[in-house]
Amino acid sequence: MSSSEPLDNDSVPSAPELYPPDEGSWWSDPGDGDPIDDETDVEAEETHRGAFGEYGGEIRGGFLDRAFRERIVVVGMAHSGMDPAVAEASLDELELLVDTAGADVVARIMQRRDRPDRATFVGKGKVDEILETALAHDADTVVFDDELTPAQGFNLEKILGRTALDRTAVILDIFAQHATSTEGKTQVELAQLRYNLPRLRGKKSFSQQAGGIGTRGPGETQLEVDRRRLLRRIHKLERDLKAISGRRENQRKARHRSPYSVVSIVGYTNAGKSTLLRTLTGADVKVEDQLFATVDPTTRKLRLPGGEQILLTDTVGFVKKLPHTLVEAFKSTLEVAAGADLLLHVVDGAGPDPDAHIMAVREVLEGIGAGEVEQLLVFNKMDASEEVKRLVDLNEGSVGISAQTGHGLDDLLRAIGDRLRAGSSVYDLAIPFSRGDVVAALHREGEVLTEYSDADGMRFTARLADDSASRLDDWIVG
Repeated sequence: MSSSEPLDNDSVPSAPELYPPDEGSWWSDPGDGDPIDDETDVEAEETHRGAFGEYGGEIRGGFLDRAFRERIVVVGMAHSGMDPAVAEASLDELELLVDTAGADVVARIMQRRDRPDRATFVGKGKVDEILETALAHDADTVVFDDELTPAQGFNLEKILGRTALDRTAVILDIFAQHATSTEGKTQVELAQLRYNLPRLRGKKSFSQQAGGIGTRGPGETQLEVDRRRLLRRIHKLERDLKAISGRRENQRKARHRSPYSVVSIVGYTNAGKSTLLRTLTGADVKVEDQLFATVDPTTRKLRLPGGEQILLTDTVGFVKKLPHTLVEAFKSTLEVAAGADLLLHVVDGAGPDPDAHIMAVREVLEGIGAGEVEQLLVFNKMDASEEVKRLVDLNEGSVGISAQTGHGLDDLLRAIGDRLRAGSSVYDLAIPFSRGDVVAALHREGEVLTEYSDADGMRFTARLADDSASRLDDWIVG
């Protein structure tokens, strides 16, 4: 579990301390569904080495250090009216997530069902099949493609005798590994705690309260102690992020007062956003062929062909079924997209389903208040697939590029300039020879169309945004 600072007495202990493996499951009993009675439990192994997520090796400095690569069985469900091919593609993506998290998928199981079972998500027969598959492959953990309720997770662990996780837990685990900044670690830890809170399962010992006259009783259970500690930690992290959000708001206001337009790179995870930022600006950012390699945003200056400079920001990637807890925790980071002048929506043109990825990203953008910001579709990986050209032809105004080789980047820069200049106007300016600082500001903030000198100084015709025009108003003529 990641942390922005050392834990104090009021903070939540680390996972192995709270939930030692020999104490049983940490998934909650109460929740949406009925726990399975002991007499109906399928006989399973009492313990298993599986410990994906918080048990996957030691936790050092907030990052997971796994002693071995776990063996995982992934399970998906094609709901009523759902295209089976879509469900299979989602399960393919879950396999990539598991690999990114540092584990190996040894088997996959798909079930077609009208709706999830209230107690075990999949049907009883399918649970038996999952158990047989896990035993046959000596699997450590079973990961489900949809989010499990606390009761479903608890029931499945009782039957399977091994950890039962869902897609949300895997994504949170990946974020915990990749977060490096104080803000990123704080956001990830908050998302983890919000996810774990309803899944706490208490020990059977009683403590903390001796009881007094009129209040004697069994005392406070360990579950209540753990829940209170988690809530304290959650409230502290929320206060920390609120302070960070305030600083980001001040930074956004400062950017709007600055002469630079803000362009944010958004898109599905592993679409090539960080590669594009590095190729355009030379930024030293982490680039890996992995999902969610970028968690912390990076901003660099970029000069467009017209001479004006912009601020280009790389953001965290999106994914289908992105956990709500993660969106809430990363709101201060994601708001950079809502405050941008233009969004570069990067799409993996060689991916399995670009249209579904575009829709998934737009849904998240709507959720964070960035749905109205103008988007420029950028189809990446022209060097890997002929499909990119077809996608560009189908989507008017889009651009096809290869962030890896640099092909098409000149067209992209011109398109960015055209989109940003669409809301600008053309002005004539007269600047004395002595005001070289104003001339430099003009070149920095706008696109100079013509320039010449006369006896009084320099004459310019330039395209300027409204903010820039107001700053240079003293020199505008006509």
